[in-house]
Amino acid sequence: MNYYQEIITQKSWRILKDLAKKFDFILIGGWAVWLFTRALKSKDIDIIIDYDILAVLKKTFEISKNDRLAKYEAKVEEVDIDIYLPYYSNPGAPPEVIQKFLILKEGFKVPRPEILLILKQNVYEKRKGSLKGQKDRLDIFDLLTLDLDFAFYRKTLKEIGRKELAENLKGLLGTTPRLKEINLGNHQMAKLKEKILKQLS
Repeated sequence: MNYYQEIITQKSWRILKDLAKKFDFILIGGWAVWLFTRALKSKDIDIIIDYDILAVLKKTFEISKNDRLAKYEAKVEEVDIDIYLPYYSNPGAPPEVIQKFLILKEGFKVPRPEILLILKQNVYEKRKGSLKGQKDRLDIFDLLTLDLDFAFYRKTLKEIGRKELAENLKGLLGTTPRLKEINLGNHQMAKLKEKILKQLS
């Protein structure tokens, strides 16, 4: 199922692959979730880079600094690229923490799925009720269908001072009866809730 128009997601994926050929970065956001779940593609690109890479990117793209959200932003064609940096940004967990827990997926450096869940929860709290917030919620539940290590999840939440996200997750599970967009009907959702709540208790 496509959440966004296929022509947009195809363009975003092409731009992302081109970036990966030229620059070193950690991929987060919707595309990182997709690499694990193969469910919903993204239209935006979210990356973590070091300052030396930022300097190179500035020579290639028009990049603006967003002090309010503590990130840098670029636009390639219609695709928005959000750029996060260590000791400046916080997309839900400090980049310097995220950098400790990376996996290589199809040539991309991505955080462990438990970290992605935390990042997705963080952005969902800010965007719920919006079109992007609904996509965040779907990404969260796609990640929950994976075999996650909830002991590591809880430990990370404690480390970054976001223990409330575990309770928020329980609340989200309790208020979501089904998600047909990702083939979670009433029965499948009930089984998923039982499994996750048991691991969170």
